Amino acid sequence: MSSTAGAGRPETDPSAQLASLGYTSEFKRDMGPWANFSLGFTYLSPVVAIYTMFAFGLATAGPPMIWSLVIAGIGQLLVALVFSEIVAQFPVAGGVYPWARRLWGRRYAWLTGWVYMMALFVTIASVVSGAGPYIASLFGFEASVDTVILCSLGILALATLINYLGTKALAQAAIIGFAAELFGALVVGGWLLLTERHHNLGILFDSFGAGSGTNYLWAFAAAALVGIYNYYGFEACGDVAEEVRDPGRMIPKAMRRTIYVGGAAATFVAVALALSVVDIKAVISGDDPDPVSRVLDEAFGTVGAKGVLVIVLLSFLSCTISLQAAAGRLAYSYGRDDMIVGSRLLRKFSQSRHVPPYAVMLAGLVPALVVLGSKFSEDALTKIVSFASLGIYLGFQMVVLAALRARLKGWRPSGAYQLGKWGLPVNIAALVYGVTAIVTMAWPRTPEAPWYDNYIVLLSGVVVVGLGLLYMAIHPAYGRSDAPYNDAIPASAPQKDGKGPEREHEEEHEQKTGEPSGV
Repeated sequence: MSSTAGAGRPETDPSAQLASLGYTSEFKRDMGPWANFSLGFTYLSPVVAIYTMFAFGLATAGPPMIWSLVIAGIGQLLVALVFSEIVAQFPVAGGVYPWARRLWGRRYAWLTGWVYMMALFVTIASVVSGAGPYIASLFGFEASVDTVILCSLGILALATLINYLGTKALAQAAIIGFAAELFGALVVGGWLLLTERHHNLGILFDSFGAGSGTNYLWAFAAAALVGIYNYYGFEACGDVAEEVRDPGRMIPKAMRRTIYVGGAAATFVAVALALSVVDIKAVISGDDPDPVSRVLDEAFGTVGAKGVLVIVLLSFLSCTISLQAAAGRLAYSYGRDDMIVGSRLLRKFSQSRHVPPYAVMLAGLVPALVVLGSKFSEDALTKIVSFASLGIYLGFQMVVLAALRARLKGWRPSGAYQLGKWGLPVNIAALVYGVTAIVTMAWPRTPEAPWYDNYIVLLSGVVVVGLGLLYMAIHPAYGRSDAPYNDAIPASAPQKDGKGPEREHEEEHEQKTGEPSGV
């Protein structure tokens, strides 16, 4: 596939390009190409993803579950290519929300950003909660509910502090996290292959009896959550678009690198772990519920395993930092466009740190509340976290759908990165993949459980979307926002005040009724 990225294009002044889109940024462009890539990589965090999901995937479908990483990687690369065209033309902080705003309109963008924001908050809570047991193991205390909560809040507070220090600190933390995580993935995976390999690569085609008694395809589809859970984070490269030098060129490259390098690292670690598990059938039967810890202890011993745990915890911290950066920029973009209650605070900017302090604070407080909820009901936390991946994929696909609709209505990407004639087929393929992944996540697989547990992923998505629609009906803040929107699609008639055709219709409604247009 070829693109016309940068072909014969003059250098574009990022500030001038942003001004042409209706914004004057207060961020500092302190993030270079490697820092931008590192931000996406640490958000994707192959170590966190594989260490969290490996046991589930191996028990569900056996070693062939590793192929889900390849399938999901190809699918998400298609999504990343669509995002690359969008961010090159609209390099605005906040990611999916401003992209959907320019491609479709205010109401659609509001709901897209709402779904993605809730998913980010829950994902942050799930990542810091996942770090708790590793901290307990490192320092040798019991991983009780209370200690895990305290450890989780400690990781969250540290990540919030680093984000508050500004773009330069965020960039440095991302690069350090990337180096530690990639080093850990290569060293741990390499050492396992050298000293603890008990199988050959043929096991990647052997289910070891997993999924027996039913069609194996169903077992593989369930285990595919390993791949689906791994491949998001590349969009964070675009969430900080106003902090990147030459974003139209750098961000599309960083997104693709995140998929390539992150996917390769995750696959390498997963293969090394699979070849190092002595008794795979014991994992499938449930007799060995924690194969990762067992393999690491046997390969590195007590002291060496603690060194690995330090790298793992650095991965959890850097992942949290990147997630918070994305959530904070999204909240800020809502506030800057006056799209949500509390916009006056969310759009405030620290002139000394060049960050939106209240937006960053929100990205720490809401996940902290979710973590504290596990004190009262660990099961409730599990149910809330079940929405995380679904919500992020849903937010992605709302943008992919908006891009497809815009293309069919005449949008021709005009940024520094373009897919040319491949744009439409890639867009369609990305949508097909995303819908398939969403169905895979939401599909009920525990018929013996109560219906509300069996459909918990789907129900959580319906609840979040429903609450968003209810908020829009009760408090239509988006109706008062006069920031640009729906301007990707060429207007068939002259536009008023630089606004798209949707706004012209809404202005007529407001003049007749004297009220902001509703949902």
